Amino acid sequence: MPNKNKNKNKKSSNRKINRQKEDEELNKLQDRINNYNPKTDESTISQFDDLPITSNTIKGLKESSFISLTDVQKKTIPISLKGYDVLGTAKTGSGKTLAFLIPVIESLVRNKITEFDGLAALIVSPTRELAIQIFEVLTKIGKYNSFSAGLVTGGKDLKFEKERVSKMNILVGTPGRLSQHLNESIGMETSNLQLLVLDEADRCLDMGFKKQIDNIISHLPPTRQTLLFSATQSDSVKELARLSLTNPQRIGISTDEEISNTPESLDQYYIKIPLEEKLDILWSFIKSHLKSKILVFFSSSKQVQYAYETFRTLQPGISLLKLYGRHKQTSRMETTYKFSNAQHACLFATDIVARGLDFPAIDWVIQLDCPEDVATYVHRVGRSARFGRNGKSLLMLLPSEEDGFLKRLKLHKIEPKLMNIKQKLKKSIKPQLQSLCFKDPIMKYLGQRAFIAYFKSVYIQKDKDVFKIDELPAESYAASLGLPGAPKIKVKGGDSESNKEKKNTSRQVLALSKLDENGEETIPNIDKIKTKYDRMFDRKNQTILSDHYLKMTGNKATTNQDSDDDFMTIRRKDHELNEDELPDLSIPVSKRQAKKALSKKISLSSKGNPTKLKFDDDGNPHAIYELENEEDFKKLGDANEQKKKFVEQEREMMKISDLNDKEVARLKRKEKKRKRKEIEQRMREEDEYYSDDEVIATLGTPDLEKDMVFEEKEEPVNKKPKWFESENNKKDKYDIIEVNEPETLEDLESLTAKLIGN
Repeated sequence: MPNKNKNKNKKSSNRKINRQKEDEELNKLQDRINNYNPKTDESTISQFDDLPITSNTIKGLKESSFISLTDVQKKTIPISLKGYDVLGTAKTGSGKTLAFLIPVIESLVRNKITEFDGLAALIVSPTRELAIQIFEVLTKIGKYNSFSAGLVTGGKDLKFEKERVSKMNILVGTPGRLSQHLNESIGMETSNLQLLVLDEADRCLDMGFKKQIDNIISHLPPTRQTLLFSATQSDSVKELARLSLTNPQRIGISTDEEISNTPESLDQYYIKIPLEEKLDILWSFIKSHLKSKILVFFSSSKQVQYAYETFRTLQPGISLLKLYGRHKQTSRMETTYKFSNAQHACLFATDIVARGLDFPAIDWVIQLDCPEDVATYVHRVGRSARFGRNGKSLLMLLPSEEDGFLKRLKLHKIEPKLMNIKQKLKKSIKPQLQSLCFKDPIMKYLGQRAFIAYFKSVYIQKDKDVFKIDELPAESYAASLGLPGAPKIKVKGGDSESNKEKKNTSRQVLALSKLDENGEETIPNIDKIKTKYDRMFDRKNQTILSDHYLKMTGNKATTNQDSDDDFMTIRRKDHELNEDELPDLSIPVSKRQAKKALSKKISLSSKGNPTKLKFDDDGNPHAIYELENEEDFKKLGDANEQKKKFVEQEREMMKISDLNDKEVARLKRKEKKRKRKEIEQRMREEDEYYSDDEVIATLGTPDLEKDMVFEEKEEPVNKKPKWFESENNKKDKYDIIEVNEPETLEDLESLTAKLIGN
């Protein structure tokens, strides 16, 4: 007993000593933070060791290879540690992620947050990929701390997240899913929240998440610290900062209150090409840069799908990947991981990857479609030349877009160089695309969707001085996609802001509020609940939705009666008939007649059972089951004798049939054996023909990985070597062949053939 008490006392004393050391370290760090002066002390800070942060955080940073501070980190981290609200603006690739993750970890350490204190920090990110990237960096640099952290994004199991979200100290997620948890998750308590981070706030607002962000802020206590990071200072961002920040410290804002500078190590180029040559130029560029890592931006996901499927079929010789918003979460994560770790690859993507994501060592950023504004251009090209690395970008501009967009770039001191296209390297893939669309209706349908999506993306742009939809060549662009003609385009009403909100609204919410013909919201009928099978059959694009396909399958009624496509089409019209004009067809019928007419049994009793006849060679009808006349049967003899005779006849017939079946089976076995011998003989001949160094290359995979498979030549079974094939027969350096003495005429002929061959 005394030993146990001594051990307990030692443990408790050790705990007290450790707590005292931790408190002393935190007090020293707090003194350093309080005495920090941004004007004088900023020049003395160059590495993370110089910051007033805990040793565990420094250890995690070193193991993650984070040593030196960037400019935005020097300015932001010390001020954030002092507890001020921060409104930060910096160019892309400047290290904003660590600028807010380090203050988050240090804030929780200094406030002594434990796993029982609930949610203490909330980090909001616009896209799933960026949220995953932030969470991965957080787990690396904070692995020596005892906090619990969670990642909540759309596309994951909501029930699984609800069971665990209440136990997290730090939550990283997208606005929609975080807002949903704050509204629905019972155990999610925010009264102890210390810090809120809004990363890429301008992108969150551009994507239509304003309502979700407002909802998140309404659930949080006003005494929190807020860090808001944005690439640009638009009016919506200023309004959000006014509502969510208290006396913020503005960091990184230039004189015109907008950062649009591109990395210094980035070489920027542009080319002027017609719309119908874009895919040809892209194909030629990829073919001439097979040893590069390329990121291609499109304006819509439909264009990404079509370009990916067609290029993958044509096989340019490099790994192809695609990434856009409507992908499943697992597929998006897998694509992001593959492209990050690939040395040579080409990723077709939308603007979902234009912000914040750090793909290592991208050589080229290709903008196939003109970006909507300068900020989007800066973020796109910022995927390359990150953290001082070299990179290149190429912008494809139409003749109608060139002057207007280059002027806007020049206003922000961005002047890309004009690149000339070598005609020798230019290749056209229009015939191949036409062939693909002709052979495969699904490929044609993807091309139609890509065509419509591009025209709609140009139509909804606000800057009409750059995007001129009237000057786009529809027919030639459709031909460049391999389509026989330009599809019809129907543009629905509504501004771009409402479309963004509708796109990011839950589908369940949209299903509950549908508009009637008068534009008023209708309450859904609870009795008519749609199952997943009902939704599957009501879905519009199940196969191919071109007009001619729907006419062919009869799924769509056409209104043009003079069309040649409606040949042999039946149009049924429902005419309204008045009851007064109809003749009286009622005839008095007795109960017995009515019962007889309705009863099948009574009806057959009067007419007799239905009979079926068969005809003989002379054309005389006979019943199917015709009984022999009794008198004729008695003339043939005793019934038992006739029975024995019939059985004997049938037995003899069975014996004959059995012999025939056995003969057929024997012939089949013989034929099977003959074919097997032919195959074995052919294999022996092939083994003799091919050498041991034969290499078989498997081609045709989507990524064109030329896997070389070496096949070992099998030795023939029970093959007795000839006399001249023995191991004793050796050939020396004087070309003298030593052989045994031939014993037979066959051996002599073989020796003669061998000598002639040498």
